[in-house]
Amino acid sequence: MRWSGQEIAVEQPETLPGLARLSNLVRSVRTPEFAGITFHEVLAKSALNKIPGGGGALPFGWTINPYRGCSHACAYCLGPETLILMADGRQQPLWSVRVGDAIMGTEVRGRYRRYVPTTVLASWNTVKRGYRITLADGTELVASGDHRFLTERGWKYVTGAMSGQDQRPYLTTNNKLAGFGLNGLTELVQPRVFERSYRRGYLTGMIRGDGMMLSKDYLRRGGGIHRARHFRLALADVEALNRSRIFLDQEGISTQTRPFAVASATRRPMLAIHTNRIDHHERITGLIRWPEIPDLNWHAGFLSGVFDAEGSCSRGVLRISNKDESILDNIQRSMHALGIDHVLEPARPNGVRCVRVSGGLPMRARFFALTGPAISRKLDIAGMAVKSDAKLQVVSVEDLGAEIDLIDITTGTGDFIANGVISHNCFARPTHKYLDLDIGKDFDNEIIVKVNVAEVLAKELAKPSWERHPVALGTNTDPYQRAEGRYSLMPGIIDALASSGTPFSILTKGTLLRRDLDQLADAAKRVPVDLAMSIAIYDDELQQSVEPGTPSTKARLATVTAVREHGLDCAVFMMPILPYLTDTRAHLDEALRQAKAAGATSVLYTAMHLRAGVKEWFMLWLEREHPELVGRYVQLYGKGAYAPKEYRKWLAAKIKPLITAHGLERGREDPLTGGVRSTALGSTRTAEGERVKFRTGHSLIAEELPPSALGRAAIEAQPTLF
Repeated sequence: MRWSGQEIAVEQPETLPGLARLSNLVRSVRTPEFAGITFHEVLAKSALNKIPGGGGALPFGWTINPYRGCSHACAYCLGPETLILMADGRQQPLWSVRVGDAIMGTEVRGRYRRYVPTTVLASWNTVKRGYRITLADGTELVASGDHRFLTERGWKYVTGAMSGQDQRPYLTTNNKLAGFGLNGLTELVQPRVFERSYRRGYLTGMIRGDGMMLSKDYLRRGGGIHRARHFRLALADVEALNRSRIFLDQEGISTQTRPFAVASATRRPMLAIHTNRIDHHERITGLIRWPEIPDLNWHAGFLSGVFDAEGSCSRGVLRISNKDESILDNIQRSMHALGIDHVLEPARPNGVRCVRVSGGLPMRARFFALTGPAISRKLDIAGMAVKSDAKLQVVSVEDLGAEIDLIDITTGTGDFIANGVISHNCFARPTHKYLDLDIGKDFDNEIIVKVNVAEVLAKELAKPSWERHPVALGTNTDPYQRAEGRYSLMPGIIDALASSGTPFSILTKGTLLRRDLDQLADAAKRVPVDLAMSIAIYDDELQQSVEPGTPSTKARLATVTAVREHGLDCAVFMMPILPYLTDTRAHLDEALRQAKAAGATSVLYTAMHLRAGVKEWFMLWLEREHPELVGRYVQLYGKGAYAPKEYRKWLAAKIKPLITAHGLERGREDPLTGGVRSTALGSTRTAEGERVKFRTGHSLIAEELPPSALGRAAIEAQPTLF
């Protein structure tokens, strides 16, 4: 990490124009997690911003901007095939991990760092120079040079230097990474559960371990023999029962499901699958016969089935118990075939013996990766200490000599488990002009951070003169941009607003909003809280071209769903609609369908407007990506910031029926801030401070502002993509 501009009230000649003369600049920070981005940390003198357009005794619009500029432009760190440890104990490739997924992270508790469940808050991908890190146990990781891993000596970057501009702690062959590794599984290894031999192995382990096979012949009273054949499998874990039922069905054996045992104070309820058909019984008997020369898929399936039936994993120790010698022999044979270290423990007084997996968490992880048991609860490692004897010494760090596709995620704990080792997270435009910053590249690369904004806000809200007007966040720069993952300013802002009785609204593109949903739900019990997600583009390729580095449309829609699951309303801002790009009936219809499916409570839309400064930057993008549309945009926006009235009428006529058809309501913007309209605007306070409805569905500001003032405010506050 490199620092500059560290003294307040001293002009720094190396600082960007405009920033050099700021008397409240604390320091400028560049970190590898945000490659190419400089954070200029400043001490804010005020937090509340009054929106121009009101006058006299009218209720002004107010906003808060903890950041200026946007760090949604992203840096990525790990190869897409890197295995991520999920919260259920399974591993899946990084490319398949989604925002909202439950995964494993770590945190320090007492004397030890321990594995704990956490949530994926955001995900990004990029192209950067790649490096391959190889560990002594064969584990390989592909990452950027800026990625960090936890070692016995703390967090270290993949690459660095001992001195000079690139000085920072970095990996060497003297380091050992923390975790359990992949134990030699260098490729993506998933059990081949669709292979017939895996299926038969699983049924062999499950049915021999926990099933009942009844075969008995009875003499009938009237003569003859009754051949009774019955199969039953009763389990408390539905995951394993369903897998067994499906596998049997794939072998042509249909079963019936029925309750087997009710729940008690000490036992869970159980279900059973069963069949009484003679041909089914004979077929199952053949399926679970010991094979003479089993292949690796059978071994994996057998261990998976017998573990689901008879296995346990208590305090990190994996055991499979039985007293049948043939089952115990085959457990050991299969473990040997898959390279899983184990020991056979002495018999207990009841004759039961246990095959115990040795080698700690690394070998346990190998067992789960190769066999794929169905029962999730047996895979849990939450609360276990991060310590093992795995051979995780760094053997080499190899420059791959090329730029490659990489991905990174942000989590609630700030880390995650990648290929079995602990990996660290990698964490509006025109307002930059007054600092002499370019509204294009500088908007993305030079971020102003008001590090003390929450403390200043609390003091402003405590003043007797503050009348608790609704406050909007996200109308200028995104409060949940990636920088928020580093600075965490929003929790303090939310607390200050809610504690003072101030209604507020948030408009964001950032899925980091999910981190604060519990706090926002609590705040909504005290003050009106209005939330909205900005989701303008529903074509994935176009979205990444226009908004590179921002969370995907799918991730933002999932955030809408998460908001609704917390009992809060969530509007979707389809703003702006891009002429000739996102204004087709097909695109609008699909956008509204997805918004409705995600749980959106209302939708707001408007055609794109291009005010001075933004227009130049957008036209450069348009010329590069869609040169065939440049002439059309010149016609539309040649005389002003707004699309012509005729176009706006045409768009309204197209989208309004679609909004109705999808059962959505058309939301309303705040007339001053341009953000989501606060429900508090349709209410007033009594002498006792209680907020009551003023006129349902109407805004005090919209009704009382003169049209000229309202028009000026709308122009200043209109949200844009850039």
